[in-house]
Amino acid sequence: MSATSSPHVCPCGRTDTHQRALAYSACCGKYHADFEGTPAPDAEALMRSRYSAFVLQNAPYLLATWHPSRRPATLEFDPGARWLGLSVKAHQRLDASHAEVEFVARQRDTSGRATRLHERSRFVHEEGRWFYVDGDQF
Repeated sequence: MSATSSPHVCPCGRTDTHQRALAYSACCGKYHADFEGTPAPDAEALMRSRYSAFVLQNAPYLLATWHPSRRPATLEFDPGARWLGLSVKAHQRLDASHAEVEFVARQRDTSGRATRLHERSRFVHEEGRWFYVDGDQF
């Protein structure tokens, strides 16, 4: 799926109170569509929106939500990689401007090999917006 197309169901897997999958436009899509006016309200929402941005290959959003102190100059995607799902294990706000989110993201590469990214990510809140800083992989 390219950055220009959008799925009906949000790739991040968030559900409503009845365990129904949220639409992309009601979930991460609103952050992708209006970066300046609609910042993610917390670190978990930002992490989920970043996962969805990886699925949709939305490099501008990923770079904009990376803290400037750690932001890479460019971002390349693995062509043909297929993201299989996201599971948020824990979300902890450490103080007013720091939070951590532990998650597992699964993907399959072009050879069919499945991999898991298990990470505890660190986020910082600055100027009214959350940013991804870095993370420790397990």
